[in-house]
Amino acid sequence: MNPQKNPSSLPARLAGLAYSLVCYLVFLATFLYLIGFLGGFKVPKTINDGPFIHWSLATLINGLLVILFGMQHSIMARKNFKNRLAAFIPPAVERSTYVLISSWVLMLMFWLWQPMPHTVWSVDAAWARALLAGLFWLGWGIVLLATLLISHFELFGLKQAFDRWRDTAPHTPTFRTPLLYKIVRHPLYLGFLIAFWATPDMTGGHLLFSMGLTVYLFIGAYFEEKDLVVLFSDRYRQYQGETSMILPVPKRRPKGRNTDT
Repeated sequence: MNPQKNPSSLPARLAGLAYSLVCYLVFLATFLYLIGFLGGFKVPKTINDGPFIHWSLATLINGLLVILFGMQHSIMARKNFKNRLAAFIPPAVERSTYVLISSWVLMLMFWLWQPMPHTVWSVDAAWARALLAGLFWLGWGIVLLATLLISHFELFGLKQAFDRWRDTAPHTPTFRTPLLYKIVRHPLYLGFLIAFWATPDMTGGHLLFSMGLTVYLFIGAYFEEKDLVVLFSDRYRQYQGETSMILPVPKRRPKGRNTDT
């Protein structure tokens, strides 16, 4: 993977493609585990499982895990960090490396997360529990759809490695607002918020997770938008003025302007 050792050779390109595929599979397994971790089913340990410790120590440990997750995502997503990383790995596998390390951090969170069983709310009505369960799955569905609408495999690093394997030049980013992106600028984050908060049985640990990741999502969106403004300039600024960031509210359309994209 060393870019100084003929990174354009076929073995190097094949190694990069294999590496990105492994990173994607690790991410996929971690993502599916996250659904079970929050939903409370079909995984060895859920967010409410494990030996109980004092709530203050559990809060400290869980809070540090959330901070670690946010710092890793924010630091590795910055352009300066990517430029430094390019001195050690080919740019085509930079995204896959980000995905792999993000998956490791999530695995660490699953392993070390401390249950905080205090009940914040518990819904008894069968129809309400079914509604919240439906919203939970709707949230994950929005997450998946949001990735597919832009470029699922590019978002998780596979396309870059595949293009490098084919010796294809990277394409120039284009500004598009398909489907959900006409409603909010970050439907991916909206889906996560719905999935995090839609539960009929909210415990203290689940609440801390949801609150911490909600704060991170809004902070992450703020910094991501700074990069998007640099990339797309006035077109993105216009989009910001017309479309809400994460929570869907009516568009603010300038009069007389056709907003179809």
